[in-house]
Amino acid sequence: MARALIGRTIRRLRQERGLAQQALAARLGISASYLNLIEHDQRAVTASLLIKLTEALQVDIAALSGIREKALETGLREVLADPLLGLDEVPEEEIATIAGSAPQAGRAMLALYRAWRVAREDSGGIALPTGRRLLLPTEEARDFFHDRANHFPLLEAEAEAIAAEMRTSLPSEMNHAVAQRLRERHGLTVVVGPLPGALRRYDPTGRRLDLSESLPRESRGFHLAFQLMLLEAGEAVQAALGGFEPSSPEAAALIRIGLLNYAAGALLMPYAGFAAAARGLRHDVEALAARFGVSFEQACHRLTTLQREGARGVPFFFLRVDPAGNVDKRFSAAGFPFARFGGSCPKWIVHHAFATPGQVRVQLAQLPDGGTFLCFARTVQGAPTRWGEPAAVQVVAMGCDLSRAPEVVYGDGIDLEKAMVGIGLSCRLCDRLDCRSRAFPPLEHRLALDPLVTTAAPYQFNSPRR
Repeated sequence: MARALIGRTIRRLRQERGLAQQALAARLGISASYLNLIEHDQRAVTASLLIKLTEALQVDIAALSGIREKALETGLREVLADPLLGLDEVPEEEIATIAGSAPQAGRAMLALYRAWRVAREDSGGIALPTGRRLLLPTEEARDFFHDRANHFPLLEAEAEAIAAEMRTSLPSEMNHAVAQRLRERHGLTVVVGPLPGALRRYDPTGRRLDLSESLPRESRGFHLAFQLMLLEAGEAVQAALGGFEPSSPEAAALIRIGLLNYAAGALLMPYAGFAAAARGLRHDVEALAARFGVSFEQACHRLTTLQREGARGVPFFFLRVDPAGNVDKRFSAAGFPFARFGGSCPKWIVHHAFATPGQVRVQLAQLPDGGTFLCFARTVQGAPTRWGEPAAVQVVAMGCDLSRAPEVVYGDGIDLEKAMVGIGLSCRLCDRLDCRSRAFPPLEHRLALDPLVTTAAPYQFNSPRR
């Protein structure tokens, strides 16, 4: 656990619980002045004090890892490096201070930057034909799930209650049990057949659910579970919002659909049983998918939600990317610093997995700050809707901190020293000057142009800009 992050994390958790420094210090048996030094990272936290902190703040040790602060720092670093802002290089210490001492101001900076980018795109002609400004509800939805660690206890409880009523003994029987409940309790007729232009269509008046025949069995089961939660988990979904008010109807719809998807996954892969199976199978995603009758991607999604207090799973990051490098899903419980406003490193395993369809690729990836992750990735493919149309192919990637690698089957047999691959957040933010895969020069370095020398790396650099 990085000492540089724990002080600000303690301060955030204390403030979220409405505790004054004096009150928390009293619970810990230390002075308020000593706690103040800890919160400003001027004193280390002993093992015994760490245990007291978890009890006083009612969190487990994983919650003190500083993931939220690190993600905010990454976003601020990326924003402040944008050359169009015309700023000199902002010292890392200042970025850390904003993230740690003024996190609300930091998040406001990110929100303003996103709004500025949208306005800039509009001025360049990227707007709807009606003239309406193009908004980014997807970013708002992503932030909603990320800020809540992608875990919703109310939806878990609702899914467990429904599963208990269905009394399904084996995971593989869940699809049948869901279909039976839809018929018997809700009077639905489920029809699988041709469905041009759609994968699922529900007619509430006729009580009919149509599923496309192009859907594989795992996807049909998930759509059935989604339909059941749509009919039965409305109140739980509303409660899971926790008073959050989306800024647009589009963002509200995306978040609600995301919560229903979460509830469907929780129904098909009950928390306790899935967490136990994940430990037993050492997070072999393909084996988990087979046991619970779900797809590879669905099992990956579920692994990221295992954040229950007192029963946390391995913190994984998750993302889904298409061949053009567009990321349409991402979540980082492992603290991996995704670039929010640009592409990712071309040396990352995510991009290489396209070359070996259907195979799990593994990589030990090390970031410039020393953070090292066990990463694994595999392609997932949708069925084409007609002959001649290319199938939609994407890569699903996951990873965890290297310290958790012994718990994950994909780390077996890897030479930790020889297999390490240095990657960056993105080319414009990466300081690896000798990288042969670099697409752009880093923003804070000046190019060194010499017609007498050609090097293996595409760019050579002088000293950083001042």
